[in-house]
Amino acid sequence: MRWPLRIGLTGGIGCGKSTVAEQFSRLGVPVIDTDAIARELVEPGEPALQWIVTRFGEEMLLPDGSLDRAKLRKRVFGDQQARRDLERFLHPLIRAEMRERIRRTDAPYCILEIPLLLESKWTDEVDRILVVDAPPELQMERILQRGRLTRDESKQIIASQVDREQRLAAADDVITNDGDPGQLEKQVKQLHTRYQEIAR
Repeated sequence: MRWPLRIGLTGGIGCGKSTVAEQFSRLGVPVIDTDAIARELVEPGEPALQWIVTRFGEEMLLPDGSLDRAKLRKRVFGDQQARRDLERFLHPLIRAEMRERIRRTDAPYCILEIPLLLESKWTDEVDRILVVDAPPELQMERILQRGRLTRDESKQIIASQVDREQRLAAADDVITNDGDPGQLEKQVKQLHTRYQEIAR
């Protein structure tokens, strides 16, 4: 069986990966979002949620029995061992599901949205790396606009990610998302054409 061309979409928090993924999706490109897979794996009744409760305690659950993501994020960001344990458990499950979805794809190429592609060393899962880049001040502005994280939490997450220079050095392709929607769309369409050609 011939696999589609696998484009690994990554970028720092607040750079606009989801916006870019959405634009590729509108062009009919299958997008496999590893964050969405991770969310599905920890839904109530799933073995992964039970593992998290066993490892981190009942306080990781909301009153309705679902995972308190904010609490878990705070817990693992403050404790490297806890974070390693969580990744060691979840990552193989996410990879397996991602591969299964790639196998079911009949398009010439697909987008694999992997926020921590470089940090998790998942580069062997992709054929090309597409980095979405944004100026740092705009990146911070977008994170704070979402209202889910404080400035200190945002800085902590940015510090835990590969820095901008390393990310750009690892890229095969770069999309600059500096706030111009027209330019963003143009870049996505150009890459769409290019990826179709490469996939042939």
